[in-house]
Amino acid sequence: MSVPRYRLVLPSALLCLALAACDGGVRGTPGGAGVRDPYFPKAGDGGYDVGHYGLTLAYDPGTRRLTGTAVITARATQDLTAFDLDLQGLNVDDVTVGARQARWNRAGQELTVRPHDDLTKGETFTTTVRYSGRPETLTDPDGSKEGWLRTADGALALGEPVGSMAWFPGNDHPSDKASYDISITVPRGLQAVSNGELRGETTKNGLTTFVWHTAEPMASYLATVAVGHYTVTRSTLPDGLPVYTAVDPTEAEASREVLAKLPEIIAWEQHNFGPYPFSSAGAIVDRPEDAGYALETQNRPVFPGAPDTDTLVHEIAHQWYGDSVTPKTWRDMWLNEGFATFAEWLWEEDHDGLTAQESFDKLYATPKDDATLWGFPPAKPPSAAYVSERPVYVRGAMVLQKIRQTVGDDRFHGILQGWAAAHRHGNADTAGFTAYVEKKAPGKDFTAIWKDWLYGAAKPNRP
Repeated sequence: MSVPRYRLVLPSALLCLALAACDGGVRGTPGGAGVRDPYFPKAGDGGYDVGHYGLTLAYDPGTRRLTGTAVITARATQDLTAFDLDLQGLNVDDVTVGARQARWNRAGQELTVRPHDDLTKGETFTTTVRYSGRPETLTDPDGSKEGWLRTADGALALGEPVGSMAWFPGNDHPSDKASYDISITVPRGLQAVSNGELRGETTKNGLTTFVWHTAEPMASYLATVAVGHYTVTRSTLPDGLPVYTAVDPTEAEASREVLAKLPEIIAWEQHNFGPYPFSSAGAIVDRPEDAGYALETQNRPVFPGAPDTDTLVHEIAHQWYGDSVTPKTWRDMWLNEGFATFAEWLWEEDHDGLTAQESFDKLYATPKDDATLWGFPPAKPPSAAYVSERPVYVRGAMVLQKIRQTVGDDRFHGILQGWAAAHRHGNADTAGFTAYVEKKAPGKDFTAIWKDWLYGAAKPNRP
């Protein structure tokens, strides 16, 4: 993404809407009400691993009502008598595990499910949740918005860091990635855009259903749905990669010139970062009422109005760093944003702008008492409210430039590509990255870079 964002957990009353299946006293041994993320401890559940989400949705912008069925296929990573799904707001109508009714209850964002039969470690199981209601717009600690956002003619779902729980139940943490099939039914005349490839579009009885398929693993915060009127462009890159862009008609003219650079930008990033990691590309340009930030939603990033070139470069770079190589925890956010910001610097360097070193030098001239840059280290934001602040972005990029200075251009280019290849479609953390760099550059001393630039709180001294 290209501006700061964070998280909110809103309290909600206990909801038991189907008394035959719901027990406010659900007991058992869940995997945990959260995976103990350092900044979002309630996000996710460590007792299972999701392999696939099948989401069947219907949305009417007139009533703002969402009806959904989520079929979640997962594998137990420990013995379970209960487990938690993240779901904020909305009404749960029914829950089954396998073919049998399950008891469930609600507490805040936690939907605790007690299956009829206990689950054993290694067992694959399917949970079906039927739900409905008006999905919420969530407010993050910095005041920015995520979740389900209204637009002039529809809605836009944005999930970083925990907004996906506003529109579907799941294991809402970046450490648990899965494939997705998302079907969205909307009033005829509107379009529904999501991740991956469009597999079907049918109209019946005044409603149109769009079916989207995402084969490669995707973190829940990268899932999106956009409903509205769009100017849709389909094309294919020279290497056969399909491109699908959906642009709000009011932004079509302003977006045309920059989006025309998409093939060039993807080719340039493939040269620098390695093969494009997904089976399609594109962009969504819309005008959400409450969000003024771009987000690297998988396959096709979302832009709140016509993007500029730097922002497009940034969000496409996230397809490698953030979407394919996804952080293990939100503390590792700089592995997303530092890399994407550095991609902007490299683009400028290769297109007659400032060199990356000049960008570094310009930032380093910032006075040491400027807390917006030197207030905290990129690898250790002080709280959830800071995971997308400026130091994570630009100080993260500065760390990469320091590595480049130390190892030289050729070896640095190999590190950029090798890191993306080594963790393709997986998760990684900061300790893994520093170990990887040291392995790829034996004999080089990175002690000061890690101590002063990556983890140091104050402005580092410059040799």
